[in-house]
Amino acid sequence: MTSQVRDNVIRRRTPGAKVLRLILYAVLVVAAAAYLLPLVVMLLTSIKPLEEITPGTLLSLPSDPTLAPWIKAWGEACTGMRCEGVGGYFWNSFAIVIPAVIIATAIGALNGYALTKWRFRGSELVFAMMLFGCFIPFQVVLLPMAQTLGWLGLASSRSGLVLVHVVFGIAFTTLFFRNFYVSIPDELVSAAKLDGAGFFRIFWRILLPVSAPIIVVSVIWQFTQIWNDFLFGVAYSGHDTQPVTVALNNLVNTSTGAKEYNVDMAAAMIAAAPTLVVYVLAGKYFVRGLTAGSVKG
Repeated sequence: MTSQVRDNVIRRRTPGAKVLRLILYAVLVVAAAAYLLPLVVMLLTSIKPLEEITPGTLLSLPSDPTLAPWIKAWGEACTGMRCEGVGGYFWNSFAIVIPAVIIATAIGALNGYALTKWRFRGSELVFAMMLFGCFIPFQVVLLPMAQTLGWLGLASSRSGLVLVHVVFGIAFTTLFFRNFYVSIPDELVSAAKLDGAGFFRIFWRILLPVSAPIIVVSVIWQFTQIWNDFLFGVAYSGHDTQPVTVALNNLVNTSTGAKEYNVDMAAAMIAAAPTLVVYVLAGKYFVRGLTAGSVKG
């Protein structure tokens, strides 16, 4: 009898639930269309000849699609003070992002591990001070960081930009890993200590194998922040070491003659492509990783 009553209740609720679901889907579709509209406009503009780009035709399909704007946007590296494309700087960004992400993630993992499983006197204060680094405006440290890079001989170099992004990324990666490792039982580490395992052996054998979700979070976060950075790139790079965001700004603002909106849009799409790919392929793992350590602490 109980199951029959439950089935009847479900049947009664089904029509209303279907309507609510349809409304929810409709709202989501409208929201997705609103967010994707600028991307669609950029893509359509980037494959149109310049003469087809007129007011009122932003959403119209090109009558004669062309990849010439993409080829010109990729272009070559800067010669002197003039930039001819973003291609060379695209690889500059990868040369900066990859080591910075790896180093900041590794240090953040070790910091989070030490602050949760090897607590020491003042560890909470150390964590609070590192957490404070997440809220420091980047503009505040522009001059001190420039002086530091000059003392180290890393001014206007890729290595200098890597160091800057590692320093500012450690606060975030430490926060991520610390909150994740709090949810791991301390008894596992205590048992390993009794068996004679040391600091790095415990980290390598116990903590690291279960850290995949938070590693994904750290990598995606750091990759996005560093790739999209403009302030540090324009302040600390030279003509040959600029990231793609700075090259995009130079391309858009130093063009001569008629404004080539199709080339500008193509360059913007090239600059945004890696972060779009990362979020499309790994976005769901980012959400899972953020919630993985939210049960405890």
